Amino acid sequence: QVQVVESGGGLVQAGGSLRLSCAASGSISSINAMGWYRQAPGKERELVARITSSGSTNYGDSVKGRFTISRGSAKNTVYLQMNSLKPEDTAVYYCHVNVAFTAYLSNEYWGQGTQVTVSS
Repeated sequence: QVQVVESGGGLVQAGGSLRLSCAASGSISSINAMGWYRQAPGKERELVARITSSGSTNYGDSVKGRFTISRGSAKNTVYLQMNSLKPEDTAVYYCHVNVAFTAYLSNEYWGQGTQVTVSS
């Protein structure tokens, strides 16, 4: 069993910053990748940022240059630093974890989501 818990969402004015945190715990041998996705009302869930076990990162086009994903010093944690926030960043942000159980078997887990609201 794997648990994924996010924190750090909230209400911020346009141009402001927020930092989201995500911690995965439970029966985890190793993690292939952790990342953040978001879903705004009426829209599909989209990739925000992702970081692999080797430290490779990729970002959604709309957040490049404004958001930064990083791994925490604590095992199985990841952060999303969001700067220069825009009203269009308003969404529920979900942490995603890809856990490797064997060399050929992995599974995906999602957090419950944290609301980020950016006012204009």
